[in-house]
Amino acid sequence: MNRVLILVNITGLIIGISYGLHGPILPVFAKNVIGATYSELGLIGLTNFIPYMFIPLFVGILLDRINNGYLLALGAAINSASIYLLSIAQSVPEIMGFRIMTGVAHAFFWPPCEAIISNERSAKNRLKNISWFTMFFVMGFMVGPLLGTALLEGIDVTYRVLFQIAAFILAAAIITSLLASRKKVKKHHEKFSFSSIKEMKRFPEVIVLLIFCTSSFGIILTIYPAFLNDNGMSASDILLLYFVFGISRVVSLALAGKFARRTSQTLIAGTIAVSAGLAISVVADSIFTFGIALVLMGFGFSIFFPLTLEIILSKTQKRISGKIIGAYETVFGMGWAIGPTIGGPITQSFGNEAPYVVFCIIGIGVTLFAINARKKLEPQRILN
Repeated sequence: MNRVLILVNITGLIIGISYGLHGPILPVFAKNVIGATYSELGLIGLTNFIPYMFIPLFVGILLDRINNGYLLALGAAINSASIYLLSIAQSVPEIMGFRIMTGVAHAFFWPPCEAIISNERSAKNRLKNISWFTMFFVMGFMVGPLLGTALLEGIDVTYRVLFQIAAFILAAAIITSLLASRKKVKKHHEKFSFSSIKEMKRFPEVIVLLIFCTSSFGIILTIYPAFLNDNGMSASDILLLYFVFGISRVVSLALAGKFARRTSQTLIAGTIAVSAGLAISVVADSIFTFGIALVLMGFGFSIFFPLTLEIILSKTQKRISGKIIGAYETVFGMGWAIGPTIGGPITQSFGNEAPYVVFCIIGIGVTLFAINARKKLEPQRILN
């Protein structure tokens, strides 16, 4: 693995630690300290993910014009500032405003990293390198909750101080991003267009699976921690559960290369695992059963990313890979926004378990759809 890939992986690890440190606690902070309702938690999640529905498209254009490391450093700087500002938030609208910043910053994280990795090695190694990068991020997301537990219980820091620590940790990613920026980028002076959206329309089967996966994932990131809290889990319990969630994700990504040999079957297994995890969440009554649910969902959520991206990039010409990555991430943003938008009001209106029942039923339907479309869920010979 060369120097640039190592630096990108370290950047992913740092950002993952910061996200794992503050992400699972934010819904608990918003509910217990600020007084947010479940509908408001859904809105907070929506504001976080709405920018990701649009910004990646423009970042995708920039990937072919500007040094990707600079874009990554910009994202890290904005992200660090947005997390620090959470420590001074006093109301739900303030949290929403700061999460908009986080959403914008996140759009300058994944697409540049994916583009750097895609350009560093041959196509045959792309899946492995993207899986390794994602694994480093998830390892960080796994370590973050353990660090948060130690800080909350060991030295009794407040939620606000936890956000400040997470912000300073993330700021270190600015340095690694700039160090990874020395490699020059071949510039393409094509006019801006929405052709990448048209390219993504060639993959309706992938889009359906991504929307279900990211919508469910959005609920697990934004509403599920508060759901766990209402079911008797303490802040430390929640962080430990997300540590277990992280272990499942790391193991899944470590095996992504082997899973890729049977891409369609693995994606079908992923939708089944997510649906099963949602179903178990409805009846879970202990940290052990919630842990089983999160292990299943961790597998499903993690395996979707490298496999679906490989399907798309393997059927896309390299000269427009930056734009197609931006469009791909936009689909992610749509799903992440849909989840909290639906999940919050459903919880508020029909009870804590309702969104997990609804998405479990949807997951069963998506699984049947994936079984029927399995031939189209396989990567093809590289065109570039």
